[in-house]
Amino acid sequence: MLVAALTADLLFPGVDSLKEKRRRLASLTGRIRARFPVSVAEVGFQDLWRRGRIGVALVSTDSRLARSMLDRITEMIGRDGEIELTDRRIEILRMEDREW
Repeated sequence: MLVAALTADLLFPGVDSLKEKRRRLASLTGRIRARFPVSVAEVGFQDLWRRGRIGVALVSTDSRLARSMLDRITEMIGRDGEIELTDRRIEILRMEDREW
């Protein structure tokens, strides 16, 4: 089993309030959840108007499939016309089978 995580740093050009930023962010996270079987949440820069950070996580048994899915999510974010992707990091953690 493995856990794969994407951290994406975002820029919200033209945003003048936290309310507008949160509207755009809610739209993006909703589209990600609707299209991919992942968990997604805002994980940084909550109090800044024009910056944001989201975390996306999934559990899988296939590292290629997990990486491919996170790459597709990154591409989807990059195509968004209201949000700019400024940085991204992908981590894949292998969990050893353990007997509890």
